[in-house]
Amino acid sequence: MQQELRNRIVDVCTKKILAKGETVGVSFYAFFANKNDNPVLLMEAATWWIKTHKLDHFEKAKKIKQMVQAGL
Repeated sequence: MQQELRNRIVDVCTKKILAKGETVGVSFYAFFANKNDNPVLLMEAATWWIKTHKLDHFEKAKKIKQMVQAGL
């Protein structure tokens, strides 16, 4: 996974956890604006989320942040 995407995921998850608590959920769409301004990065996130790790549509932000920080 590109470092840019890793940084974005950790940043978004951190902000959501601080704003809404430890149990807040996210989908991979949370890391992108409502427009498709970076399709390569979006597909990388979708592949990591769906194909590689077979995650549900919504997962706990804390779990995703930990996975990314662990290099998974």
